[in-house]
Amino acid sequence: MGNRTRPVRGLAARAGGWSARHRWAAVGIWLLFVVLAMGIGGAVGRADVDQSDSLPGETRRASQIMDESGLEEPAGESVLIQAKDRGVKATDAEFRAVVDEVMAAVESTGKATRITSPYESDSVSKDGRTALVQFDMRGKAEDAAGEVEPVLDAVAGVQDKHDGLWIEEIGGASMQKEFDDAFGSDFQRAEYSAVPVAIGILLVAFGAVVAALVPVALAVTAIVATMGLMAIVSHLQPMSETANSVMLLVGLAVGVDYCLFYLRREREERAAGRDARTALEIAAATSGRAIIVSGVTVCVAMAGMLFTGLAEFEAMGLASLMVVAVAMVGSVTVLPALLSLLGHRVEKGRIPFLHPEKRRGAKKAAAANGGSANGSANGESRFWKRVLRTVLARPALSVVIAAGALLAVAAPALGMKTQNLTLDQEFGDSLPIVATYNRLNEAFPGGSEPAEVVVKARDINAPEVKAALADFREQAVSSGASRGPVEIKLREQQNIALISVPLVGGSDQDAAEKSLSLIRDEVRPATLGEVEGLEAPVTGQVAGSKDFNDQLVGAVTPVFAFVVVFAFLLMLLSFRSLTVAITSIVLNLLSVAAAYGILVAVFQHGWGASLVGAEGVGAIITWLPLFLFVILFGLSMDYHVFVVSRIREARLKGRTTKDAIEHGVVTTAGVVTSAAVIMVAVFAIFGTLSMQSMKQMGVGLAAAVLIDATIIRGVLLPATMALLGERNWYLPKWLDRMPDLTHDEAAVPEPRREEVAVGPRL
Repeated sequence: MGNRTRPVRGLAARAGGWSARHRWAAVGIWLLFVVLAMGIGGAVGRADVDQSDSLPGETRRASQIMDESGLEEPAGESVLIQAKDRGVKATDAEFRAVVDEVMAAVESTGKATRITSPYESDSVSKDGRTALVQFDMRGKAEDAAGEVEPVLDAVAGVQDKHDGLWIEEIGGASMQKEFDDAFGSDFQRAEYSAVPVAIGILLVAFGAVVAALVPVALAVTAIVATMGLMAIVSHLQPMSETANSVMLLVGLAVGVDYCLFYLRREREERAAGRDARTALEIAAATSGRAIIVSGVTVCVAMAGMLFTGLAEFEAMGLASLMVVAVAMVGSVTVLPALLSLLGHRVEKGRIPFLHPEKRRGAKKAAAANGGSANGSANGESRFWKRVLRTVLARPALSVVIAAGALLAVAAPALGMKTQNLTLDQEFGDSLPIVATYNRLNEAFPGGSEPAEVVVKARDINAPEVKAALADFREQAVSSGASRGPVEIKLREQQNIALISVPLVGGSDQDAAEKSLSLIRDEVRPATLGEVEGLEAPVTGQVAGSKDFNDQLVGAVTPVFAFVVVFAFLLMLLSFRSLTVAITSIVLNLLSVAAAYGILVAVFQHGWGASLVGAEGVGAIITWLPLFLFVILFGLSMDYHVFVVSRIREARLKGRTTKDAIEHGVVTTAGVVTSAAVIMVAVFAIFGTLSMQSMKQMGVGLAAAVLIDATIIRGVLLPATMALLGERNWYLPKWLDRMPDLTHDEAAVPEPRREEVAVGPRL
């Protein structure tokens, strides 16, 4: 009968079999798909998230009013002039002369309009040593960052002449330019360096150039195709640069992982003596199925972001979902075709120093029989075998120690504080403009990030409206919400008034939010709220942060419920075990909780913060907890599904549960370790960036994946399954009627004696 398997019903096995038989067609279809997706996407262009759609609550309504009225507020800039000697005052003649010099320098660039003297706008600090020259950039606000350089140069020229003063420009345009200059290339380097890092780790894992390049090539083509699909889909669901970066990270991680799972299993079967066709069939029926189960589970987790009600999150969720789906399809279709085409040439470009003599000897012995041995003939890891023996000998103690350690690591998360990071929190002292920001906040508390009230009335010049505006200005200060000055700009043609209110608290987010609450809950209802038909949403950086936080808090429950419930159902249908489904969810939640604890300990409490350059942050960026939950819950399923599938496969072949656990963990340990190292390395690159929000994302993801691949999959999962024994496969009779998504991957015969690799077991 030869070395053939009996037919399997699984989708992955059928797809892999077809691709191996029609390999050129499979590769051609894949390349055509990638080219068409990228070509059509490039032709239609990408529609990005509109600012008004990306904002929540009152902040969104304020932006909508501005859009509907056709008003385009220019980018506002300020030049801070501050005496270094506390004895020098802004009223001094020499100081006034410098103010005039600054105004003339700004005006001479031709880039500024509405240049206002601090003596006319009451923009002199209470201690009298600081003044603000305020102006607007000409043209559209979104173009201001590219036009502000001549003004910055002019201000710097005045500064060079006056050592006794700080003369510094700050505003939306100047800050954006400094961010772009400092971190634009930083982000690109991080994204582009991820691919070489992945290739380097795969070279170590496989010891062969071709075998290392295949997973990266599949992942990159999946990313390229998804970029085209994102452009097409963006006309229904707008995308963003952030969504593009997240897609690249997730696509590289899962794309390489899926190919790694498949390729290692095919290699393992050839090392055991299978012929090339049978090895591919077995890899398709086992690893291919695990990839589909994992991919669908990850897609479900990513879909959870669609329930946040925030356009930026919806874009990230949809982009991540698409790249995972594309990578999954590519792994079970074009990868078998490539492996069939390459055959033993997948081992081309071996790197000798990565292969000890005894391992090379095993390879030669296996090659004589048409196989390839990388490590042991059965792919088992000696290190994890020793660990497993200890864990399985005392499973209860192992559960207590491992779970206790993870709960202790997770404990700091109970005091998590989230907020949109202020400029000094985000960048520390890495940018010169941060010092300007701090001086501005000290001299004019709240002046760098004022609340903005957008007032829309039927007639902005109506007596009752003017009286309400005057009352609002007076009560904003008398209530203690602001120390002033409260500025009102009328746009009579559009019947709109714009009120700028510096909040007491300044860069102290908690204190500033209390001031914001006073404005929204007391001052506004008592003044502007008395005018019928008048709208007055409050926006600004502090308001945006609070509205964003409130929106995310409201989204936690539906997102959490959706991800957990659907992941549970998928695991139940895929493994037909209530126990496996429950333990999968519990272990993944424990992994996420541990990641939260590490984030809070490092970035909020400052424990070990100097090791990652995170001193003085004191909070977690608002969007990160929910983002991490969705991403980590999905990525954790990669390893979990792969390991549990191997355990189930061994159990179906007749092994005892304990033997099946040991076999499943030690035979998958190598590939899980390689996959985890790639993910940790890629995510750690983002942990090296200067922006604290990106650093938090990188550190959180890297720490969680490391914990997941070691403590969870290497200790806690096998120990828990050993304690449960045969109850691992428990399925109530009333659930027996549910759809059966399993198949007979266990029906793989042992290789014929003469085909077994004769190399030594390593």
